[in-house]
Amino acid sequence: MTLPTSRLIGGCALVTGAQQGIGMATARALAQAGADVAINWFDDEHAAQALVADIVASGRKAITVHGDVAVARDARRMIDEAADQLGPITTLVNNAGVFPRSEFLELDETQWDHVLGVNLKGTFLMAQAAARHMVSEQVQGAIVNVSSSAMRGHPLGVHYAASKTGVVGLTRAAALALAPYKIRVNAVAPGLTDTAQPRVEFGETELCEAGAQIPLGQIAQPEDIADVVVFLASGAARFVTGAVLHANGGSYLA
Repeated sequence: MTLPTSRLIGGCALVTGAQQGIGMATARALAQAGADVAINWFDDEHAAQALVADIVASGRKAITVHGDVAVARDARRMIDEAADQLGPITTLVNNAGVFPRSEFLELDETQWDHVLGVNLKGTFLMAQAAARHMVSEQVQGAIVNVSSSAMRGHPLGVHYAASKTGVVGLTRAAALALAPYKIRVNAVAPGLTDTAQPRVEFGETELCEAGAQIPLGQIAQPEDIADVVVFLASGAARFVTGAVLHANGGSYLA
């Protein structure tokens, strides 16, 4: 498929949590849209390197950047490494996230801090580091944060819902803060998606049953969400900032 010029990305895109699922699909989609890609991984180097090989074989440049998004020095280093090897960063996708299920009455401070650290603090640290780089390089870039439809609430995810709701607030406020620099900040909120995460809670039969309850009749594939990210990062969304695009097959309507 040939993308229209308005959908091309170009430059360097850094995707956090790109070793699997939505992050992996997003890295591939950004490469297909014309970007060189820096792939952040935390605990699966083999998968990250395999993704690099696939992207390089497709004709784009790609590298891995290892680090913990919840650690400020790692966030700054990953931005620097990506820029040093691939050139100025034009797109950041904050996809890294964790969702360990926990009963509310059993949820402890360590679990809370871990989820808020990766999902919300990590999004802030990476966005700030990328924005500082973009301002320094005079890049009119795009930051896309991955929230979740679960921000509406999940009985086993009070910490997760809080973190993803926070990502929405961060997105809107950062969009205002960075608008003078022509840096756009948006978010995508996926619904139930065919990744490893929901399989912690559901079997295949349960996933199929859940998909049947969605107005469009199925759960999302990672590529469905990746295409929304590409849109928000591309010139097609050049006048969109501070938005949250819900990609859930109509679940909010059911």
